[in-house]
Amino acid sequence: MNSPETAAGNTAAAPICSAKGCRADAVWVLAWNNPKLHTPERRKTWLACEEHREHLSSFLDVRGFLKDVVTLAEWESRGPGSDAP
Repeated sequence: MNSPETAAGNTAAAPICSAKGCRADAVWVLAWNNPKLHTPERRKTWLACEEHREHLSSFLDVRGFLKDVVTLAEWESRGPGSDAP
């Protein structure tokens, strides 16, 4: 969820949607893992705007990767290092 601005130490930009070509602000966090590559407790994340949440969720779910969908605010309130669904 880092952007080049935050990685460089500049002003933090709002997180954006992970859908290809989308530059909308992220509202949702889609937590997932690929059981062939990741341990069961590991969570990777994609960010989604309102428009792309269903599409990205379906993409992950049909592959059996989707573990949780929560608002960005809820995800951030869990604190650093918390990958719990």
